[in-house]
This record gives sequence, structure tokens and C-alpha cells, in this order.
Amino acid sequence: MYLFAPFVLIPTAFPRQEFHKAVQLQTILNELMHWVAHDTDFLCETLASTIKSDEFTANLYQIYETVLSENDQQNVTGPSALSYVLQELGYGDKLVNIKKLNLTATLLQLPPNKALSGLCDAMVEAWNLQANREAAILFIVENVTYNICDQRFHEFYIRREYPHVKVLRKTLTEVHSFGKLGPKKELIVNDVVASVVYFRAGYDPQHYPSQNEWDARLLIEKSMAIKCPSIQYHLAGTKKVQQALAKPGILTRFIKESTQIDAITNIFTGIYSLDDNEEGRKGLEMALKEPERYVLKPQREGGGNNIYGIDIVDALNKMTVLERSGYILMERIFPPISKGYILRPGGPSPPELVNLISELGIFGAIIGDKTKILYNKQCGHMLRTKLATANEGGVAAGLGALDSPYLIDD
Repeated sequence: MYLFAPFVLIPTAFPRQEFHKAVQLQTILNELMHWVAHDTDFLCETLASTIKSDEFTANLYQIYETVLSENDQQNVTGPSALSYVLQELGYGDKLVNIKKLNLTATLLQLPPNKALSGLCDAMVEAWNLQANREAAILFIVENVTYNICDQRFHEFYIRREYPHVKVLRKTLTEVHSFGKLGPKKELIVNDVVASVVYFRAGYDPQHYPSQNEWDARLLIEKSMAIKCPSIQYHLAGTKKVQQALAKPGILTRFIKESTQIDAITNIFTGIYSLDDNEEGRKGLEMALKEPERYVLKPQREGGGNNIYGIDIVDALNKMTVLERSGYILMERIFPPISKGYILRPGGPSPPELVNLISELGIFGAIIGDKTKILYNKQCGHMLRTKLATANEGGVAAGLGALDSPYLIDD
């Protein structure tokens, strides 16, 4: 049985200037995260407390240390997404009678979106760098996949546009059963060399039901395949690293141009530590005093993991000092409200006009190693919209809805 992903019926108004600002910033953020991922000392220092309190991050870090000790010369590819939420811009009331616009006029205000082709082209670019025309691109998927259609779109695009490139789909469990390393550390699965590995799973503890899956992840990371993301990129994307990057002066470690540093700093919201030190105790005091201002976030991807409002107080009071260090405290963003209709399986028919808030994500792809960047492009966007009363907004988790930005001049 197939169900469609929830979507917003009418495109949501979004300021044109802010949209293009986010697009232009993506390649700078790509570069920032690339150098963060390849700064061993920074990752070690930043995650020191987290790996003591968060078992999942600790397991990832153990793989990272093992790979470093054996070979740190591998190329990596790191498609990334920038979450970009607008605060207090007051444009929500400008979604005025879009249904009355003719189709041509509406389409002219929808920016082109090459997320599918952009990410796939980057994977094939990585495949070309490996110079093995018999090799395949390996998609790592869940044992039970609920968003298989999204994944298949990527696979079908590659098969259509690059018919000479093989695509495999395997779970971590299958990689453990049928995978091995060749004499030159090539990754071989079912007798096929996988020169590029694209992780659509591996971001949640549930994706590792046994030690076999962890062993499979280590096998992949030890190989010379280009990983998307590599283990160091995975660690660089943790909330704890985001919190560290928001500290004054840290960005100069990775970015030299002051204008780029200013542009990145302007999109940061307040992010605070909860470690067992003076800074962390200050963050704890802030959270307990005004919990409605913050979000408590663990080192996890996807929706459904964050803690909001008064629930923060109860959660923190139940945690040990060590457990708290596995979380970060982030200032809650209150974006402007628009109105629209969400269509979802089993939803009301006809759909109701509801209050909505949106979050814009800009996708990018970067390929390089610890000394150089070979490929760096912005390649599409995603607007994720949810009810204004909802905390979480993950589409795959069934909490948000896919949307399109309708660009307006503010």
C-alpha cells in the first residue's frame, strides 16, 4: 500500500531577497562543514563530553578513530542541507488570494528546484573520480523503508541520465552478510565494487539493531569508496558541533574572509552548552528559568526527538549531569504565520484552512579531501511546512508537509 507524502496545496509566500541570500550562502556553508569535518582536533575537543553521555555518538566516534588510525587519506563527499528559518519578518499575511492568480503568473514566482538532479549529478561526479566504470553507486537503506518513492526517484534519475552507472540498494545488515574489502580496500558487495556509498539510513540508533550493522558501517568507512556522508561528516553534523561553531571567534578557524564569517554569523540563533562547567550551568539556569524560550535537542537527525517548553524542566530535572552533556539548548525561533491547506492521507476532506509556519532548507553538494575541494555546488531547496501549533515538523515522520516557496518582494 502506497501513501502520498503530506503536501501544502497552495505555495507559501517567502521573501525573495531572503531566499536568494540562503541560496548564495550554501556553498560557503558547504566549505565550512568540509573543513570542520577534516579538523580532527576540533571534533575531538568538541565531542569529548558528548561521547561520554551519548552511546550512539560514541559508537560513531569509535569508528572515526579506527578509520583515522588506519587511513585518513580518503576522499569524501558531503551533501548537506541548511535549515534556514526566518524570524519576525511579518510576511505571512501576504499570501493573498494566490488561487485567483493565473497559472503562468504563479509559476513565475516559483524558483526552479534542481534538488534531485543536483544531488544525483554530484554522486555521479564522485563515481567518475573513482575511475572504475564497472563500479556501482550503493544506496544504504533501512530494512523497512517508508519513503521508498523518494529514494527511487534518485535511483531512476541516475539510471535514465547515466545508464552506464549501476545502482545498488542494500541495508547495513546485507552489507555485513555480503560485503568485504578488496586488496586495494575497495568495497565489494555481492561481487560488485561500490565506489560511492549514499547513506539513506544509518542516522538513528534503530538503524543498528545489532553489532552486525555497526560492523558493516565500519567496513564501509574503512573502504576507499566515497561516502555520502563519511563518518567525519556525520560527526560534523551533530548538534554539539553546531553549538561549538556558534561560539564567538570559532568560525575564523575554518573561514578566512570576514564577509563570509559575518554572513554565517547572521543566521545563527542562540545555542548553548549543558556541559558540567560554568558555561553549561549557565545554560541550565536559563532553561529552567524560561523554558518556553528554548528547545532541548539531542544528537539525532529527523523529527520527534526534541523537547519543548515546560517539558524541558521535567526532562532536565530527571537527567544526570552526564546525561545533560549529550544535549544542547537552542533558542526557539518563532517564524511568521501564514494560512494554507495541508493535504495528508486520512486528513479532512475538504482540507481546512489552517495557520502554518515554514522552514526553508537549501541543499548543496561538496566533494574533496582533507587538503582540497574538488566540487562545491548549491543544488536545490525544500520548503517544509507544519501547523503553527506543532513543535516537530519532519515530513518523513508524518509531522510536516512538503511545500513550495512563492517568492514575493518584501
